[in-house]
Amino acid sequence: MEVEGKIILALPEQSGVSRAGNNWKKREYVLETHETYPKKVFFVLFGDRADQYPLNVGDEIRLSFDINSREYNGRWFTSIDGWKVEPVAAPAAPGGMPASAVPAYGAPSAPAAPMPDLSPEPNDDLPF
Repeated sequence: MEVEGKIILALPEQSGVSRAGNNWKKREYVLETHETYPKKVFFVLFGDRADQYPLNVGDEIRLSFDINSREYNGRWFTSIDGWKVEPVAAPAAPGGMPASAVPAYGAPSAPAAPMPDLSPEPNDDLPF
């Protein structure tokens, strides 16, 4: 699965040693989507991916991820594990136009098309 958005939170790296004696590390992030109603997505980069994809707050990315759910003591927990991160250009403006193509407020725009002649016909007897 994939999602695009902006990194709004980068938590510190965590590391440790597993019961089997293997070293591990992970980085956790929160991404905010660019939808009409933005969603926040908490995800983890685990192991070598934590170093392979150094992310900073404000980075625009496309995240490829897997969703995994597991049960512990009768409760279910879901995690989003990132496996690929790609940089993305700034999000498109509403209407599908790139943000750079949308004129700034008050900026001159293309001249408007002439208005058609809507004057009443001389034989028009409608009351409105």
